[in-house]
Amino acid sequence: MGIMTQRDPADYVLPNGKYGFFFDQELCTGCKACQIACKDKHDLPIGVNWRRVVEYAGGATTTTTGDAFTTSVFAYYTSIACNHCEDAICMTVCPTTAMSRREDGTIYVDPGKCVGCRYCEWACSYGAPQFNPDDGQMTKCDLCYDYRETGQEPACVTSCPSRALDWGPIEDLRAEYGTEAGVAPLPDPTVLNPRLVIKPHKDAQPWDSANGEILNPMEI
Repeated sequence: MGIMTQRDPADYVLPNGKYGFFFDQELCTGCKACQIACKDKHDLPIGVNWRRVVEYAGGATTTTTGDAFTTSVFAYYTSIACNHCEDAICMTVCPTTAMSRREDGTIYVDPGKCVGCRYCEWACSYGAPQFNPDDGQMTKCDLCYDYRETGQEPACVTSCPSRALDWGPIEDLRAEYGTEAGVAPLPDPTVLNPRLVIKPHKDAQPWDSANGEILNPMEI
């Protein structure tokens, strides 16, 4: 992936578009720059993180004949935010229609409608909607809509020092990077059809694998 540059705002006019994220697991070092940039840009309070970096590891080392060792140990990171899913459960369960979708396909919270019931938070298997106790409402990633209106990249994308993140029309991302979205510890992608493409780490486990565990549950 090349160096990210500003784009002409006209590039973002995509009626009925379906924007999403790409994440290269091989390039991610777990530095959490994307998470920090998102939190800083949106001035999020303690405990509210629209983008999170999950540390996942597993495997074992065993002794074989002659005291030799074999190992299946693995570890990798997954940077995850809202995937603006095709079958967005957050929109389905919201009793006030506060969870809304823009013409570009991204989902946002309408603060004029949100009552903070947290149904969306409980329903989303990616943990994207987050309750902000300061204002009593739900909040979530909207793919930096205000930045995109002025031709800028989302904050998480520009902040990544290893260029592990990209974004754009999901069909373009899939044409360039493939269609994988079911890597552990993420859930079954066929349920919500996330607008997400992942280039898996060489040791990546399938979504339904029981070989690993999340090492930083308190952070996510």
